[in-house]
Amino acid sequence: MWSLQLRMWLLLTILFGFIYALVVIVGKSFLHVGDFSFYLIISLVLMFVQYMIGPKIVEWTMRVKYIKRTDNPRLFQMVDSLASRANIPAPKIGIAQIELPNAFAFGRSIGDGRVCVTQGILNLLSDEELKAVLGHELSHLKNRDVLAITLLSVIPMVMYRIAWQFLFYGRRRDERGPNTVLIGLAAFIFYFLTNLLVLYASRIREYFADRGSIALGNHPSTLASSLYKLVYGSARMKPEALRESEGLKAFFVNDPSQARTEIKELAQLDLDKSGTIDPAELDMLRNKNIRLNLGDKLMELLSTHPNMLKRIKRLSEYKI
Repeated sequence: MWSLQLRMWLLLTILFGFIYALVVIVGKSFLHVGDFSFYLIISLVLMFVQYMIGPKIVEWTMRVKYIKRTDNPRLFQMVDSLASRANIPAPKIGIAQIELPNAFAFGRSIGDGRVCVTQGILNLLSDEELKAVLGHELSHLKNRDVLAITLLSVIPMVMYRIAWQFLFYGRRRDERGPNTVLIGLAAFIFYFLTNLLVLYASRIREYFADRGSIALGNHPSTLASSLYKLVYGSARMKPEALRESEGLKAFFVNDPSQARTEIKELAQLDLDKSGTIDPAELDMLRNKNIRLNLGDKLMELLSTHPNMLKRIKRLSEYKI
């Protein structure tokens, strides 16, 4: 646990360095100020602003609507039971008004935790599978990695929106000036660099959360089936739906943009074609040696989540 938190704080320190460098570049170019203290204070203020508005940006981007117990007693009972078992405060529960099947957790602290499911996941998973996914998300809260991933995700998320706006939607193509394109390219480069931090942070925390879900009493094959179904559900989505959540992939249980590639590998595990991965099928994977080729390794490096086949094989090694 401490190793996860140490790595998260190191990544936040690196992000602060990126922000400081950006502030210095902008300040010296436009304000002609060379004082170290000035840039340090501005950078700290920007980090604090991220801390304050990060959850709101997630809520706005994912169109989250918080619900009451009477709206969905089944969902509340699952979350309350898992939170009690994890010995953490019960988080706020929300439903994201998007069809992409997934779930995510975020917040400023363990006491400010929010767990959300999308409209799409409620129509896809069984109760036990949904409980396994919720256990995964509550483990993120218990592991205290949600603050780090929320802070890390804000800057690349904003840069992505700015880049997309200036490069494609800011003005009509024939009316764009060189400055407009330059701003868009600069925003995209900064998005790419800061997003590498998010990708790494997201990948390492997923293994911890998977293990946490099993520790909360969910069977490894149930979580494996959940992941299989989420990949299948994402692979069926239109590209526009996947693009809508591009900046928030690090929060999700799986990386939706990799679904069409992953479904080909995972379908081989479903030997009886039942649409699930049962304990026997998962047990067969335990004895297999998974080796990634160079293309798969590069794909994993640029993904918010570990290679799904590797991840499910790790699940096959867990015992309840």
